[in-house]
Amino acid sequence: MNMGSRSSHWLGLGSVMAGTAVAAGAFGAHSLKGMLDASMLAVFETAVRYHMYHALGLCAVAWAAERYPAKAWSTIGWCFVAGIMLFSGSLYAVSLGGFKWLGGFTPLGGLSFLAGWSLLARHAWQAKERSSDQ
Repeated sequence: MNMGSRSSHWLGLGSVMAGTAVAAGAFGAHSLKGMLDASMLAVFETAVRYHMYHALGLCAVAWAAERYPAKAWSTIGWCFVAGIMLFSGSLYAVSLGGFKWLGGFTPLGGLSFLAGWSLLARHAWQAKERSSDQ
C-alpha cells in the first residue's frame, strides 16, 4: 500500500467515525434526555466527545501520513480506533444498556488514546527533525 492510499484510508475512516459521532450526539440530544438520568446522560456525552476528538485525530493521522511518509502512522491510527471502540464503546454500553461491567474496558481505551497521541507527537518531532536535516 502506498502512502497516498494509506492516508486516504485514515481520512475515510476518520470521516466515518466523525459522522457516527455526530449521529450519536444527535441521538443523545434528541432521544435520550427523557430516557437516561443526568449521570448516565453525562457518561453518554463523554463517549460522544472522545469519539469525535479521536475521529479528528484519525484525520490528523491522514494528513501526517501524506506529509511525512512512515509506517508508524498506521500504528497511531489503530491506537485511535482501538481507543474509540474501547473507551467510547464501553461508555455507550454502560449508559445505554446498563452493562456496568463493560466500564472496565474504558481505561484500556484511555490508554490506547494516550499511546496514539504519544506516538503521534514522537513521530511528528522525528519527521520534523529529518526534514530539518535535509
